Amino acid sequence: MNLSPLNERFVLHFGEMGSRWGVNRTVGQIYALLFISPKPLNADEIVEQLGMSRSNVSMGMKELQSWRLVKMVHLAGDRRDYFETPKDVWEIFRTLAEEKRRREIEPTLSLLRDALLDTPANENERHAQARMREMHDLVELASGWFDEVHRLSPETLENLMKLGAKVQKVLGFADKLRGNKDD
Repeated sequence: MNLSPLNERFVLHFGEMGSRWGVNRTVGQIYALLFISPKPLNADEIVEQLGMSRSNVSMGMKELQSWRLVKMVHLAGDRRDYFETPKDVWEIFRTLAEEKRRREIEPTLSLLRDALLDTPANENERHAQARMREMHDLVELASGWFDEVHRLSPETLENLMKLGAKVQKVLGFADKLRGNKDD
């Protein structure tokens, strides 16, 4: 890698985390590099800075574009394609949440809806279907909550998240008080 120690540490970490987030190491590293870059980069610059093959970079860029996490830009007088991440971290957060929903939640809901329409053949299937109904209802509830939260402005969403931390502190304090009363 042709990066400063700080940048290399960040890029390597994102590469390792990529597999936990549903993308491969290469895609994670490319994204991290573009995220911290002060300017859009072309594929050759990514190849040079990360020490990857051109084909790996091309495949990684296609993956990131399919996730809508990078944008292609053109620079005046240059015919090459350049890439950058959205500047607003809230936009990135929203895009990731939307894509995770589209790729993971919606197919699961679809499967659950179909399974709940089937007539159970025996007691085991009735039990399984009852459990699937519980899961369906929870995922639907969470999905509806996501729709409401998604409509919030970044400022309101940030305040809501901060409020959550305050609520957690209050609940933790209440638990401690209850614990002391029980002793």
